[in-house]
Amino acid sequence: MAIAAVNDKTRELQRTLYRAAKADPHRRFHALYDKVLRRDVLERAWGQVRRNRGAAGIDRKTLADVERYGVDRLLDELVADLRAGSYRPLPARRVLIPKPGSGEQRPLSIPAVRDRVVQAALKTVIEPIFEADFLPCSFGFRPRKSAHDALQVLIDQSWRGRRWVVETDIANCFEAIPHSRLVSAVEERICDRRVLKLVRAMLRSGVMEGGAVRHSVTGTPQGGVASPLLANVYLHRLDREWQTRGHGVLVRYADDLVVMCQTRREAEEALAALRVILAELGLQPKAAKTRIVHLCEGGEGLDFLGFHHRWVRGASPQARHVAFLARWPARQAMQHARERVRESTTRQRLLLPVDQVTREINTFLRGWAGYFRYGNSARHFDAITAYAFNRVALFVGKRQQRGRGYGRWLVQGSDRVGLISLNGSVIAPRPNRDWRGSPNAGGEGRR
Repeated sequence: MAIAAVNDKTRELQRTLYRAAKADPHRRFHALYDKVLRRDVLERAWGQVRRNRGAAGIDRKTLADVERYGVDRLLDELVADLRAGSYRPLPARRVLIPKPGSGEQRPLSIPAVRDRVVQAALKTVIEPIFEADFLPCSFGFRPRKSAHDALQVLIDQSWRGRRWVVETDIANCFEAIPHSRLVSAVEERICDRRVLKLVRAMLRSGVMEGGAVRHSVTGTPQGGVASPLLANVYLHRLDREWQTRGHGVLVRYADDLVVMCQTRREAEEALAALRVILAELGLQPKAAKTRIVHLCEGGEGLDFLGFHHRWVRGASPQARHVAFLARWPARQAMQHARERVRESTTRQRLLLPVDQVTREINTFLRGWAGYFRYGNSARHFDAITAYAFNRVALFVGKRQQRGRGYGRWLVQGSDRVGLISLNGSVIAPRPNRDWRGSPNAGGEGRR
């Protein structure tokens, strides 16, 4: 089946499920399993898994192995196993990856390719049902939502006077969500027994670490295709409770959140309410990252979604009367950018062509700047541009055995050996204006 036809059919299925869920907030869906088995759904699931690439699971089968084996053959086998009720997901392979800009490591669980396809198919079917319920305060891992939508709320609310901020994230969130309560949250909308059995099987499949399989009664491990959706389904209970018991404006991006408040007292009440609601969910805020910050001139500011946010006054004489919430890449984000550039220009890579090295650096810088350009990031972009220039100059000088000065002279040529500059690519955010540039009509209404 052509890719366009597959996408059209699955989108129509998703629209139908979304409209049905939106029309009746109390409806529980009982006939979904057959939709997970639909060929167009599975083909789209395979396409998503292939685009996301990713490593092999514990069976060591890569995407290339699957393509050699035959994608149609794999999908036929999955349909047969799912229909017969004999499908059993393999344990995920556990790896630890460093968190950018810090010494911490994040546990990542990598399911087998076949299990990622099944998770993607399940997500395709059930996501629109829960999207009909999710609240505007939730931004992470949602269709047509982005980190910049969440960041815009901070700009808008601080402009309206909410400059006391509760900053926190949920401790070990993806590993701590209780399976039984998560399945209960899914059951609020889905009563198809076979879909619920599939969700339980995914949760109970366990992870292999150090040669041993570990099973747990908590967690929807990071790395699974369906894990972000399932985490949002559970944390929707926090969003829902906040509507009646919370204080201030909640902004949640998966397990990372802030609450914007008018006064210190309101912020203290918000933090107390947050602790209580999370405890009821079997979760808790991470102590090291939980604090109340006052956004004021000369204040310390806060980090959220990779940006550092600080209340500042305009620098030019024409703008000295204006104070606003500025943001730029956080220290960890800057360190991550330098590390990536340094990794591309190490002594061990001196045999590589210079244009290959600059292409790698350019690819990273375009992606990094594509995110951070929506901020007051000009000085930081200049710093990263200069750092990349100096690293490439050093690399060229060593490669030619002529020293840094020769490298700088060569890189300063008309084409800078292909190295891009980030100068002039930033867009400063404005209150009550969508970050894409269009006016944010009504402001509060979109939230």
